[in-house]
Amino acid sequence: MTPTLQNRCNDSCELCSQKADSFQVYTIPPKVDELPENQVVLCNTCFNQINSNNFTDTNHWRCLTGSIWSEVPSVQVLSYKILNKINAQSWAMDTLDTVYLDEQLIEWANAEEALEASKIIHKDSYGVVLETGDTVILTQNLNVKGANFIAPKGTIVRKIRLVPDNAEQIEGKIGGDTIVILTKYVRKSS
Repeated sequence: MTPTLQNRCNDSCELCSQKADSFQVYTIPPKVDELPENQVVLCNTCFNQINSNNFTDTNHWRCLTGSIWSEVPSVQVLSYKILNKINAQSWAMDTLDTVYLDEQLIEWANAEEALEASKIIHKDSYGVVLETGDTVILTQNLNVKGANFIAPKGTIVRKIRLVPDNAEQIEGKIGGDTIVILTKYVRKSS
């Protein structure tokens, strides 16, 4: 733990204020650097529940009603993130309704979920996730525009490539021509 964090935490968990013999330093995602302004000092109880994404011990998290008002932005962000995960609890929702956070802190708190939501996932007609290099089988006859032929149902397309900005399209070679195929017309070959 850096001297900055040691001084800031005053030998207490920055969320629940528990005194302990040992603490964990937690970098708030999606940040990965080890700058003290992106980190929070946590007791083992808080750290383990956050790492396992287990917030069922809602009584423990009542401490967030105090930590959300911290002067330390990283503590505010982590408190906000956890309160949003347990917002079915009326006290958590009340806390979120009464707190004001700077817009940049809210963006930081929501950035991990935004990154996750922005990932494009290609799935075949059965909902199976496709990856570059997979082999797929056509589930119906496809009229290949510009090549003037029909790719019959059951055609095997090897070593597909995913279209990076469109989850509904893949590229593959049929009859020597590279074509774009809609994912709803293929199934992944095992």
